Amino acid sequence: MNPIVYPLLALVPLVLLARWAGVYPDRRLMWLAALPVVASLALVFDREALWWPLMALDGALIFIAVADLLTVPRRNAFSVERVVGRIASLEKTHEATLSINNAARRAFRLWVRDDVDEQLAADPAEFEIRIDGRSRGALHYAMRPSRRGAFQLAEVYLRASSRFGLWQRMLTYACENAIHVYPDMKQLGEYAVLARTNRLSLMGVRRTRKIGQDNEFERLRDYTLDDNYKHIDWRTTARRGKLTVKDFQASQSQRIIFLVDCGRMMTNESSGVSLLDHALNAVLMLSYVALRQGDAVGMIAFSDEIHSFVPARSGMNQMNQLLHASFDRFPRLVESRYDQAFVYLNAHCRKRALVVLASNIIDEVNAHQIERYLTNLSGKHLPLAVLLRDHRLFSAVEAYQPHGRALYRAAAAAEILTWRRAVLSNLQQQGVLALDVFPEQMTARLVNQYLEAKARHLL
Repeated sequence: MNPIVYPLLALVPLVLLARWAGVYPDRRLMWLAALPVVASLALVFDREALWWPLMALDGALIFIAVADLLTVPRRNAFSVERVVGRIASLEKTHEATLSINNAARRAFRLWVRDDVDEQLAADPAEFEIRIDGRSRGALHYAMRPSRRGAFQLAEVYLRASSRFGLWQRMLTYACENAIHVYPDMKQLGEYAVLARTNRLSLMGVRRTRKIGQDNEFERLRDYTLDDNYKHIDWRTTARRGKLTVKDFQASQSQRIIFLVDCGRMMTNESSGVSLLDHALNAVLMLSYVALRQGDAVGMIAFSDEIHSFVPARSGMNQMNQLLHASFDRFPRLVESRYDQAFVYLNAHCRKRALVVLASNIIDEVNAHQIERYLTNLSGKHLPLAVLLRDHRLFSAVEAYQPHGRALYRAAAAAEILTWRRAVLSNLQQQGVLALDVFPEQMTARLVNQYLEAKARHLL
Protein backbone atom coordinates (compact mmCIF):
# COMPACT_ATOMS: atom_id res chain seq x y z
CA MET A 1 0.00 0.00 0.00
CA ASN A 2 1.24 3.48 -0.79
CA PRO A 3 2.70 5.14 2.35
CA ILE A 4 0.77 8.33 1.69
CA VAL A 5 -2.47 6.45 2.29
CA TYR A 6 -1.79 6.05 6.02
CA PRO A 7 -1.89 9.79 6.88
CA LEU A 8 -5.01 10.16 4.76
CA LEU A 9 -6.72 7.36 6.67
CA ALA A 10 -5.73 9.04 9.93
CA LEU A 11 -7.52 12.19 8.80
CA VAL A 12 -10.85 10.41 8.29
CA PRO A 13 -11.78 10.30 12.03
CA LEU A 14 -10.84 13.97 12.39
CA VAL A 15 -13.07 14.94 9.47
CA LEU A 16 -15.97 12.94 10.89
CA LEU A 17 -15.53 14.50 14.32
CA ALA A 18 -15.52 18.01 12.83
CA ARG A 19 -18.47 17.31 10.52
CA TRP A 20 -20.85 15.58 12.91
CA ALA A 21 -19.77 16.66 16.40
CA GLY A 22 -18.07 20.02 15.83
CA VAL A 23 -14.90 18.73 17.55
CA TYR A 24 -11.53 19.94 16.26
CA PRO A 25 -7.95 19.19 17.33
CA ASP A 26 -6.27 22.00 19.21
CA ARG A 27 -2.85 23.37 18.41
CA ARG A 28 -1.46 21.49 21.42
CA LEU A 29 -2.46 18.17 19.87
CA MET A 30 -0.72 19.14 16.65
CA TRP A 31 2.52 19.85 18.51
CA LEU A 32 2.15 16.60 20.45
CA ALA A 33 1.61 14.63 17.25
CA ALA A 34 4.83 16.10 15.88
CA LEU A 35 6.91 14.32 18.57
CA PRO A 36 6.77 10.80 17.06
CA VAL A 37 7.35 12.28 13.61
CA VAL A 38 10.60 13.84 14.79
CA ALA A 39 11.53 10.74 16.79
CA SER A 40 11.02 8.51 13.75
CA LEU A 41 14.06 10.12 12.15
CA ALA A 42 16.18 8.04 14.55
CA LEU A 43 15.11 4.89 12.66
CA VAL A 44 17.67 5.82 10.05
CA PHE A 45 20.45 4.90 12.49
CA ASP A 46 19.02 1.81 14.21
CA ARG A 47 15.70 0.54 12.89
CA GLU A 48 15.48 -2.72 14.86
CA ALA A 49 16.32 -1.25 18.27
CA LEU A 50 14.10 1.84 18.04
CA TRP A 51 11.05 0.40 16.25
CA TRP A 52 9.18 -0.83 19.31
CA PRO A 53 9.88 2.22 21.53
CA LEU A 54 8.49 4.42 18.76
CA MET A 55 5.41 2.21 18.46
CA ALA A 56 4.92 2.47 22.23
CA LEU A 57 5.23 6.26 22.01
CA ASP A 58 2.61 6.35 19.24
CA GLY A 59 0.27 4.19 21.27
CA ALA A 60 0.68 6.35 24.36
CA LEU A 61 -0.08 9.50 22.40
CA ILE A 62 -3.15 7.91 20.81
CA PHE A 63 -4.35 6.78 24.23
CA ILE A 64 -3.89 10.30 25.68
CA ALA A 65 -5.65 11.92 22.71
CA VAL A 66 -8.62 9.51 22.91
CA ALA A 67 -8.86 9.83 26.70
CA ASP A 68 -8.87 13.62 26.43
CA LEU A 69 -11.44 13.44 23.62
CA LEU A 70 -13.86 11.78 26.03
CA THR A 71 -13.71 14.86 28.28
CA VAL A 72 -15.05 17.19 25.59
CA PRO A 73 -18.33 18.65 26.92
CA ARG A 74 -21.66 17.61 25.52
CA ARG A 75 -24.09 20.07 24.02
CA ASN A 76 -26.56 19.84 26.91
CA ALA A 77 -23.81 20.78 29.36
CA PHE A 78 -24.46 24.47 28.68
CA SER A 79 -27.42 26.79 28.24
CA VAL A 80 -27.29 30.41 27.14
CA GLU A 81 -29.54 33.41 27.76
CA ARG A 82 -29.23 36.95 26.42
CA VAL A 83 -30.66 40.06 28.05
CA VAL A 84 -30.70 43.11 25.80
CA GLY A 85 -33.01 46.07 25.30
CA ARG A 86 -35.12 46.13 22.16
CA ILE A 87 -34.65 49.86 21.48
CA ALA A 88 -31.23 51.40 20.81
CA SER A 89 -30.11 54.83 19.62
CA LEU A 90 -27.73 55.56 16.80
CA GLU A 91 -24.11 56.07 18.00
CA LYS A 92 -25.18 55.55 21.61
CA THR A 93 -23.93 52.80 23.94
CA HIS A 94 -26.35 49.89 24.27
CA GLU A 95 -25.71 47.33 27.02
CA ALA A 96 -26.20 43.57 26.70
CA THR A 97 -25.63 40.59 29.00
CA LEU A 98 -24.97 36.93 28.20
CA SER A 99 -25.65 34.34 30.91
CA ILE A 100 -23.81 31.00 30.48
CA ASN A 101 -25.04 28.14 32.66
CA ASN A 102 -22.72 25.14 33.20
CA ALA A 103 -24.80 22.09 34.17
CA ALA A 104 -21.79 19.71 34.20
CA ARG A 105 -19.92 18.74 37.35
CA ARG A 106 -16.52 20.02 36.31
CA ALA A 107 -15.23 23.38 35.19
CA PHE A 108 -14.71 24.28 31.55
CA ARG A 109 -12.70 26.87 29.72
CA LEU A 110 -14.89 28.69 27.22
CA TRP A 111 -14.56 31.23 24.45
CA VAL A 112 -17.86 33.05 23.86
CA ARG A 113 -18.88 35.21 20.90
CA ASP A 114 -22.32 36.71 20.32
CA ASP A 115 -24.01 36.89 16.92
CA VAL A 116 -23.66 40.66 16.63
CA ASP A 117 -23.68 42.45 13.30
CA GLU A 118 -20.48 44.39 12.59
CA GLN A 119 -22.53 47.60 12.35
CA LEU A 120 -23.53 47.16 15.99
CA ALA A 121 -19.82 47.16 17.00
CA ALA A 122 -19.77 44.91 20.08
CA ASP A 123 -17.06 45.66 22.66
CA PRO A 124 -15.54 43.25 23.54
CA ALA A 125 -16.31 41.05 20.56
CA GLU A 126 -15.20 37.81 22.28
CA PHE A 127 -14.87 36.55 25.86
CA GLU A 128 -12.54 33.95 27.37
CA ILE A 129 -13.81 32.64 30.70
CA ARG A 130 -13.62 29.66 33.03
CA ILE A 131 -16.91 28.47 34.49
CA ASP A 132 -16.95 26.14 37.48
CA GLY A 133 -19.19 23.10 37.58
CA ARG A 134 -22.88 23.66 38.37
CA SER A 135 -22.48 27.43 38.17
CA ARG A 136 -23.42 30.39 36.01
CA GLY A 137 -21.32 33.12 34.44
CA ALA A 138 -22.49 36.57 33.34
CA LEU A 139 -20.77 38.39 30.48
CA HIS A 140 -21.41 42.07 29.91
CA TYR A 141 -20.61 43.92 26.70
CA ALA A 142 -21.63 47.15 25.01
CA MET A 143 -22.78 47.85 21.47
CA ARG A 144 -22.47 51.13 19.65
CA PRO A 145 -24.71 51.04 16.55
CA SER A 146 -23.32 52.85 13.51
CA ARG A 147 -26.47 52.40 11.41
CA ARG A 148 -30.13 52.66 12.21
CA GLY A 149 -32.51 49.85 11.34
CA ALA A 150 -33.71 46.47 12.57
CA PHE A 151 -31.13 43.86 13.59
CA GLN A 152 -31.60 40.23 14.61
CA LEU A 153 -29.37 38.47 17.14
CA ALA A 154 -30.08 34.81 16.41
CA GLU A 155 -27.32 32.71 18.00
CA VAL A 156 -24.51 32.57 20.54
CA TYR A 157 -21.28 30.73 19.71
CA LEU A 158 -19.27 28.79 22.30
CA ARG A 159 -15.87 27.13 21.95
CA ALA A 160 -15.21 24.68 24.79
CA SER A 161 -11.87 23.06 25.61
CA SER A 162 -11.26 19.48 26.79
CA ARG A 163 -9.61 18.75 30.14
CA PHE A 164 -6.03 18.82 28.80
CA GLY A 165 -6.78 21.28 26.02
CA LEU A 166 -6.03 18.86 23.16
CA TRP A 167 -9.53 19.18 21.66
CA GLN A 168 -12.03 21.97 21.20
CA ARG A 169 -15.74 21.78 20.44
CA MET A 170 -17.73 24.41 18.59
CA LEU A 171 -21.25 24.83 19.97
CA THR A 172 -24.04 27.03 18.66
CA TYR A 173 -27.08 27.94 20.76
CA ALA A 174 -30.23 29.56 19.41
CA CYS A 175 -30.93 32.78 21.27
CA GLU A 176 -33.13 35.20 19.34
CA ASN A 177 -33.46 38.89 20.11
CA ALA A 178 -34.42 41.88 17.97
CA ILE A 179 -32.78 45.29 18.27
CA HIS A 180 -34.30 48.35 16.64
CA VAL A 181 -31.80 51.17 16.23
CA TYR A 182 -33.54 54.54 16.02
CA PRO A 183 -32.03 57.91 15.10
CA ASP A 184 -30.53 59.80 18.03
CA MET A 185 -33.22 62.18 19.23
CA LYS A 186 -30.83 64.41 21.15
CA GLN A 187 -31.79 67.41 18.99
CA LEU A 188 -35.43 67.04 20.10
CA GLY A 189 -34.39 67.36 23.72
CA GLU A 190 -32.27 70.41 22.86
CA TYR A 191 -35.24 71.99 21.10
CA ALA A 192 -37.49 71.40 24.12
CA VAL A 193 -34.96 73.02 26.47
CA LEU A 194 -34.36 76.02 24.23
CA ALA A 195 -38.08 76.45 23.56
CA ARG A 196 -38.79 76.68 27.28
CA THR A 197 -36.17 79.41 27.64
CA ASN A 198 -36.97 81.25 24.38
CA ARG A 199 -33.50 80.64 22.96
CA LEU A 200 -34.36 78.80 19.76
CA SER A 201 -32.12 81.16 17.81
CA LEU A 202 -29.17 79.07 19.04
CA MET A 203 -30.46 76.26 16.81
CA GLY A 204 -30.99 78.56 13.85
CA VAL A 205 -34.75 78.85 14.42
CA ARG A 206 -35.79 82.48 14.16
CA ARG A 207 -38.75 84.08 15.88
CA THR A 208 -41.63 84.70 13.47
CA ARG A 209 -44.18 87.38 14.19
CA LYS A 210 -47.71 86.10 13.68
CA ILE A 211 -50.18 88.17 11.67
CA GLY A 212 -53.36 88.98 13.60
CA GLN A 213 -54.43 87.77 17.05
CA ASP A 214 -54.54 84.04 16.45
CA ASN A 215 -53.10 83.08 19.83
CA GLU A 216 -54.82 81.47 22.80
CA PHE A 217 -53.72 80.72 26.34
CA GLU A 218 -51.87 77.39 26.73
CA ARG A 219 -50.39 77.17 30.25
CA LEU A 220 -48.68 78.94 33.15
CA ARG A 221 -45.00 78.46 33.84
CA ASP A 222 -42.13 79.96 35.81
CA TYR A 223 -40.65 83.22 34.56
CA THR A 224 -37.25 83.17 32.84
CA LEU A 225 -34.93 86.05 31.99
CA ASP A 226 -35.81 85.90 28.29
CA ASP A 227 -39.58 86.21 28.81
CA ASN A 228 -41.58 89.32 27.95
CA TYR A 229 -42.63 91.02 31.19
CA LYS A 230 -45.99 91.86 29.59
CA HIS A 231 -46.91 88.17 29.84
CA ILE A 232 -46.48 88.02 33.61
CA ASP A 233 -49.64 86.88 35.40
CA TRP A 234 -49.56 89.06 38.51
CA ARG A 235 -52.44 87.33 40.31
CA THR A 236 -50.79 83.92 40.03
CA THR A 237 -47.44 85.49 40.93
CA ALA A 238 -48.92 86.95 44.14
CA ARG A 239 -50.58 83.65 45.04
CA ARG A 240 -47.45 81.54 44.43
CA GLY A 241 -44.93 84.06 45.62
CA LYS A 242 -42.98 83.39 42.43
CA LEU A 243 -42.91 85.16 39.07
CA THR A 244 -45.25 83.32 36.68
CA VAL A 245 -45.86 83.98 32.98
CA LYS A 246 -48.52 82.89 30.49
CA ASP A 247 -47.68 80.70 27.50
CA PHE A 248 -49.68 81.09 24.30
CA GLN A 249 -50.13 78.83 21.32
CA ALA A 250 -51.65 79.16 17.90
CA SER A 251 -55.31 78.24 18.07
CA GLN A 252 -55.40 77.05 14.45
CA SER A 253 -54.66 73.34 14.06
CA GLN A 254 -53.24 72.30 10.68
CA ARG A 255 -51.88 69.17 9.02
CA ILE A 256 -48.43 68.36 7.67
CA ILE A 257 -47.77 65.45 5.32
CA PHE A 258 -44.18 64.49 4.55
CA LEU A 259 -43.33 62.79 1.27
CA VAL A 260 -39.87 61.28 1.80
CA ASP A 261 -38.08 60.10 -1.32
CA CYS A 262 -36.12 56.87 -0.60
CA GLY A 263 -34.93 56.34 -4.19
CA ARG A 264 -31.67 56.93 -6.01
CA MET A 265 -31.84 60.72 -5.58
CA MET A 266 -31.12 60.27 -1.86
CA THR A 267 -28.21 57.82 -2.05
CA ASN A 268 -25.53 60.51 -2.13
CA GLU A 269 -23.71 61.33 1.09
CA SER A 270 -22.81 64.52 2.90
CA SER A 271 -20.53 64.55 5.96
CA GLY A 272 -20.53 60.75 5.88
CA VAL A 273 -24.34 60.55 6.16
CA SER A 274 -26.74 59.80 3.32
CA LEU A 275 -29.11 62.50 2.10
CA LEU A 276 -32.00 60.35 3.28
CA ASP A 277 -30.65 60.36 6.83
CA HIS A 278 -30.37 64.16 6.75
CA ALA A 279 -33.93 64.36 5.45
CA LEU A 280 -35.32 62.01 8.10
CA ASN A 281 -33.59 63.95 10.89
CA ALA A 282 -35.15 67.19 9.65
CA VAL A 283 -38.56 65.53 9.21
CA LEU A 284 -38.53 64.16 12.76
CA MET A 285 -37.44 67.52 14.14
CA LEU A 286 -40.22 69.41 12.35
CA SER A 287 -42.71 66.73 13.38
CA TYR A 288 -41.78 67.29 17.00
CA VAL A 289 -42.16 71.05 16.60
CA ALA A 290 -45.50 70.73 14.79
CA LEU A 291 -46.93 68.27 17.30
CA ARG A 292 -46.02 70.65 20.11
CA GLN A 293 -47.94 73.33 18.22
CA GLY A 294 -51.01 71.07 18.19
CA ASP A 295 -50.83 70.23 14.47
CA ALA A 296 -51.40 66.81 12.93
CA VAL A 297 -48.43 65.13 11.23
CA GLY A 298 -48.28 62.24 8.77
CA MET A 299 -45.68 60.70 6.48
CA ILE A 300 -45.38 58.70 3.25
CA ALA A 301 -42.04 57.01 2.48
CA PHE A 302 -41.68 55.87 -1.12
CA SER A 303 -39.28 54.92 -3.89
CA ASP A 304 -40.49 52.61 -6.66
CA GLU A 305 -43.28 51.61 -4.26
CA ILE A 306 -44.95 52.91 -1.12
CA HIS A 307 -42.87 51.69 1.81
CA SER A 308 -44.78 53.11 4.77
CA PHE A 309 -47.68 55.42 5.48
CA VAL A 310 -48.46 57.15 8.77
CA PRO A 311 -51.87 58.89 8.76
CA ALA A 312 -51.85 62.50 9.97
CA ARG A 313 -52.70 62.68 13.66
CA SER A 314 -51.95 65.07 16.49
CA GLY A 315 -50.57 64.36 19.95
CA MET A 316 -47.05 63.56 21.06
CA ASN A 317 -47.75 59.81 20.78
CA GLN A 318 -47.59 60.34 17.02
CA MET A 319 -43.80 60.70 17.34
CA ASN A 320 -43.55 56.99 18.14
CA GLN A 321 -45.45 56.12 14.96
CA LEU A 322 -43.20 58.35 12.85
CA LEU A 323 -40.05 56.92 14.41
CA HIS A 324 -41.19 53.36 13.87
CA ALA A 325 -42.06 54.04 10.23
CA SER A 326 -38.72 55.68 9.41
CA PHE A 327 -36.01 53.96 11.47
CA ASP A 328 -35.47 51.11 8.97
CA ARG A 329 -35.81 53.12 5.76
CA PHE A 330 -32.69 53.28 3.59
CA PRO A 331 -32.03 54.77 0.14
CA ARG A 332 -32.42 52.34 -2.75
CA LEU A 333 -30.86 52.44 -6.20
CA VAL A 334 -34.20 52.57 -7.98
CA GLU A 335 -36.12 55.22 -9.87
CA SER A 336 -38.70 56.85 -7.59
CA ARG A 337 -42.33 56.67 -8.69
CA TYR A 338 -43.61 60.17 -7.93
CA ASP A 339 -46.87 59.36 -9.70
CA GLN A 340 -47.63 56.54 -7.24
CA ALA A 341 -46.71 58.71 -4.26
CA PHE A 342 -48.97 61.60 -5.25
CA VAL A 343 -51.87 59.32 -6.21
CA TYR A 344 -51.54 57.69 -2.79
CA LEU A 345 -51.48 61.15 -1.20
CA ASN A 346 -54.67 62.21 -2.99
CA ALA A 347 -56.42 59.00 -1.97
CA HIS A 348 -55.52 59.13 1.74
CA CYS A 349 -55.12 62.85 2.51
CA ARG A 350 -58.17 64.75 1.29
CA LYS A 351 -58.04 67.66 3.75
CA ARG A 352 -55.82 70.64 3.07
CA ALA A 353 -52.30 70.17 4.40
CA LEU A 354 -48.75 71.39 4.11
CA VAL A 355 -47.21 68.74 1.81
CA VAL A 356 -43.42 68.62 2.25
CA LEU A 357 -41.53 66.70 -0.45
CA ALA A 358 -37.95 65.88 0.62
CA SER A 359 -36.02 64.89 -2.50
CA ASN A 360 -33.39 66.09 -4.96
CA ILE A 361 -33.16 67.00 -8.62
CA ILE A 362 -30.37 65.60 -10.77
CA ASP A 363 -31.71 65.56 -14.31
CA GLU A 364 -34.58 66.97 -16.31
CA VAL A 365 -36.64 63.78 -16.04
CA ASN A 366 -37.12 63.79 -12.28
CA ALA A 367 -37.20 67.61 -12.17
CA HIS A 368 -40.13 67.58 -14.62
CA GLN A 369 -41.98 65.02 -12.51
CA ILE A 370 -41.48 66.98 -9.28
CA GLU A 371 -42.61 70.19 -10.96
CA ARG A 372 -45.64 68.53 -12.55
CA TYR A 373 -47.03 66.86 -9.43
CA LEU A 374 -46.26 69.63 -6.95
CA THR A 375 -47.85 72.34 -9.08
CA ASN A 376 -50.99 70.21 -9.40
CA LEU A 377 -51.29 70.32 -5.61
CA SER A 378 -51.45 74.12 -5.48
CA GLY A 379 -54.87 75.27 -4.33
CA LYS A 380 -55.90 72.00 -2.74
CA HIS A 381 -52.77 71.74 -0.58
CA LEU A 382 -49.79 73.94 0.23
CA PRO A 383 -46.81 72.20 -1.45
CA LEU A 384 -43.24 72.67 -0.20
CA ALA A 385 -40.28 71.23 -2.14
CA VAL A 386 -37.11 70.66 -0.12
CA LEU A 387 -34.23 70.01 -2.52
CA LEU A 388 -30.80 69.14 -1.17
CA ARG A 389 -27.69 70.72 -2.57
CA ASP A 390 -24.46 68.96 -3.52
CA HIS A 391 -21.34 70.46 -1.93
CA ARG A 392 -19.19 69.35 -4.85
CA LEU A 393 -21.08 71.52 -7.33
CA PHE A 394 -20.69 74.65 -5.24
CA SER A 395 -17.06 73.88 -4.43
CA ALA A 396 -16.28 73.58 -8.14
CA VAL A 397 -17.95 76.91 -8.92
CA GLU A 398 -16.29 78.73 -6.02
CA ALA A 399 -12.77 77.56 -6.93
CA TYR A 400 -10.31 80.47 -6.98
CA GLN A 401 -8.95 81.17 -10.48
CA PRO A 402 -9.59 77.70 -11.94
CA HIS A 403 -7.55 76.60 -14.91
CA GLY A 404 -7.19 73.45 -16.97
CA ARG A 405 -9.60 70.69 -16.02
CA ALA A 406 -10.78 72.66 -12.98
CA LEU A 407 -12.01 75.39 -15.32
CA TYR A 408 -14.13 72.92 -17.29
CA ARG A 409 -15.48 71.47 -14.04
CA ALA A 410 -16.42 74.95 -12.83
CA ALA A 411 -18.20 75.72 -16.11
CA ALA A 412 -20.16 72.47 -16.02
CA ALA A 413 -21.11 72.99 -12.35
CA ALA A 414 -22.22 76.57 -13.08
CA GLU A 415 -24.44 75.34 -15.91
CA ILE A 416 -26.06 72.73 -13.63
CA LEU A 417 -26.65 75.27 -10.87
CA THR A 418 -28.17 77.72 -13.33
CA TRP A 419 -30.55 75.04 -14.54
CA ARG A 420 -31.36 74.10 -10.97
CA ARG A 421 -32.13 77.70 -10.08
CA ALA A 422 -34.47 77.96 -13.09
CA VAL A 423 -36.38 74.88 -11.87
CA LEU A 424 -36.77 76.39 -8.40
CA SER A 425 -37.93 79.72 -9.79
CA ASN A 426 -40.51 78.01 -11.94
CA LEU A 427 -41.83 76.11 -8.93
CA GLN A 428 -42.17 79.30 -6.90
CA GLN A 429 -43.94 81.11 -9.74
CA GLN A 430 -46.58 78.37 -9.77
CA GLY A 431 -47.37 78.63 -6.07
CA VAL A 432 -44.95 76.02 -4.68
CA LEU A 433 -42.80 76.89 -1.70
CA ALA A 434 -39.20 75.81 -2.32
CA LEU A 435 -36.12 75.34 -0.17
CA ASP A 436 -32.71 74.82 -1.77
CA VAL A 437 -30.46 73.90 1.15
CA PHE A 438 -27.33 72.03 2.07
CA PRO A 439 -28.15 68.81 3.96
CA GLU A 440 -26.55 70.02 7.21
CA GLN A 441 -28.70 73.19 7.18
CA MET A 442 -31.95 71.48 6.32
CA THR A 443 -33.41 71.18 9.83
CA ALA A 444 -33.36 74.85 10.84
CA ARG A 445 -34.44 76.08 7.38
CA LEU A 446 -37.35 73.64 7.29
CA VAL A 447 -38.57 74.58 10.77
CA ASN A 448 -38.32 78.28 9.90
CA GLN A 449 -40.33 77.76 6.71
CA TYR A 450 -43.03 75.94 8.66
CA LEU A 451 -43.23 78.67 11.32
CA GLU A 452 -43.42 81.33 8.61
CA ALA A 453 -46.24 79.49 6.82
CA LYS A 454 -48.20 79.30 10.07
CA ALA A 455 -47.56 82.94 10.89
CA ARG A 456 -48.80 84.05 7.44
CA HIS A 457 -51.84 81.71 7.66
CA LEU A 458 -50.92 80.12 4.32
CA LEU A 459 -52.79 76.98 5.30
